Amino acid sequence: MSVEFSIPVRVYIEDTDAGGIVYYVNYFKYFERARTEFMRALGFDKGAFFGDELMFVVTSVETKFHCSARLDDEVSVTAQVVDVGAATMRFEQQVLRSGELLSSAFIEVAAVHRLSGRPRRLPVVLRTALLAAQI
Repeated sequence: MSVEFSIPVRVYIEDTDAGGIVYYVNYFKYFERARTEFMRALGFDKGAFFGDELMFVVTSVETKFHCSARLDDEVSVTAQVVDVGAATMRFEQQVLRSGELLSSAFIEVAAVHRLSGRPRRLPVVLRTALLAAQI
């Protein structure tokens, strides 16, 4: 079963540069919010893994900027799982305005031990949910 998840995001003045265009780094914040809400929709909030001393870190980002979002735009930010490894998950993400592609990215996230930072296997229940949601 393929799951495409999206959240609406309003562009505020704090997201923009002096010209009213979204500053590039803020797209990464939008992507993070969408991945976080995607995981929450699957039943996993970030705090759920701290008991297992597990956390997630971004290990790779490949992104393209196609068109600028502007002050007060309402955009849609998507998150789709495209690959699940033993300790990693890879997402395809997009920022769209009324169906127009503004930014796209492939983002890899790894599970690591919260204190040591060493790689850890994804919990079976999480890996199973991600595999079910994978495109």
